[in-house]
Amino acid sequence: MAMSGGALEETIRDVLIGLAVVVPVALFCGRIAQRLRQPAVLGEIAAGLMLGPSLLGMFPGDPTGALFPAEARPFLQLLAQLGLVLFMFGVGYHLDVAHLRGRGRQVMSVSFSSVALPFALGTGLAVGFATWGLTERGRAGLLGPALFLGAAMSITAFPVLARILTDHGLARERIGNVALACAALQDLLAWGILAVVVVVVNADGPWPLARMALLSTLFVLGMRYVVRPALRRLLAPERPWNRDSALAQGVVFGGLLLSAWATDAMGLHTVFGAFVFGAVVPRRQLEAHAPDVPARIEQSSLLLLPVFFAVTGLSVDFQGLGAQGLVMLLAVLLVACAGKFVGAAVAARLTGATPRQSITLGVLLNARGLTELVLLNVGLALGVIDGRLFTVMVAMAVITTMMTGPLLQRLSPAPRSLTVGRGGEHGDAGDAKGAGDAEGAGDAGASAEDAGVAR
Repeated sequence: MAMSGGALEETIRDVLIGLAVVVPVALFCGRIAQRLRQPAVLGEIAAGLMLGPSLLGMFPGDPTGALFPAEARPFLQLLAQLGLVLFMFGVGYHLDVAHLRGRGRQVMSVSFSSVALPFALGTGLAVGFATWGLTERGRAGLLGPALFLGAAMSITAFPVLARILTDHGLARERIGNVALACAALQDLLAWGILAVVVVVVNADGPWPLARMALLSTLFVLGMRYVVRPALRRLLAPERPWNRDSALAQGVVFGGLLLSAWATDAMGLHTVFGAFVFGAVVPRRQLEAHAPDVPARIEQSSLLLLPVFFAVTGLSVDFQGLGAQGLVMLLAVLLVACAGKFVGAAVAARLTGATPRQSITLGVLLNARGLTELVLLNVGLALGVIDGRLFTVMVAMAVITTMMTGPLLQRLSPAPRSLTVGRGGEHGDAGDAKGAGDAEGAGDAGASAEDAGVAR
């Protein structure tokens, strides 16, 4: 329904007031989290949850409803989606698949094991919840929720992990480099699983399902083999039109928004297009003459992400969990931690890591952070999880990320090398290569921290 001029002006004022509260509170809570040796994103998430019905809504007069009236919420959701698109560009842009090279069977084994085990446990938990009547089956029957919960259990927050490694002095250690490589591969697998979930849920039959799968495949191939080479030529520093960053900024912003629109038009989510576009942008050409462009996008996402946390907080209500909800939370925490830790630690130990190194890797890969919230919001919008399970999963994401830092402190001093194979199968050359790779990973982690995307 179209708004009258007066109603629209009032809604704009409501949005401005909401932003004036959300952004400073989130940044303040983020600073408090940093003082507590936690990633800033945890404080910002906590701020969003506190502004929702879980805390602010408990006070008389419904302050949450007054701060975020129903008419203003669609506009806030729009800003939140834009923040997500910008954030996912940063995730894709800083995802360096070069970390996967030279790691051999250890990275592959740890990555697949720490995805397969939590995925299997998550799908089994979804079936159990539905059988016990604790959750709705959602669209596409039980298949959609089962696949989604498996993917949600499998995620590792690559940006948050980069920040944690930097904070604990592990960014230049080989174990930190291996953890980043595993997290990168795991996130690729988890987002691929989520794409399958979206296609399965949104498709109304075998032909629409095949059509969406074909379009998705063509999109990824086109981005990799058409868009990336075109961007590489267009953004080459020697081109006469690249004397300043104006063209590069327009190309990157335009391509990012068009890619997000394309995946949304296919029936996928906007975050997929933003992530893929960020991954195919040629960093060498862009950083040669326009290094400020990615930083501007990431700084814009920092401003808008608190809105996403606030919108997320409006859907989280810890008061409504009840006894069954607490049982669900304990079950989800057990499955999430056991699946990630056991999957990663056992695989690392079997491929030559020491017990301490294996435990450290299991602890690191259990961090979920903001990436998990992005995935959960997609699932809530799809209808594959209900509000109560959404609340439970948000709590799990916060707790698993919060526990990573203290556990790492108990495991310190951190190991300074990670044996890739039994008996050091790569010898001195492997150690030298690992040290060089670790230094590159440290630089990448540091640049991500400086840009503010290590969230």
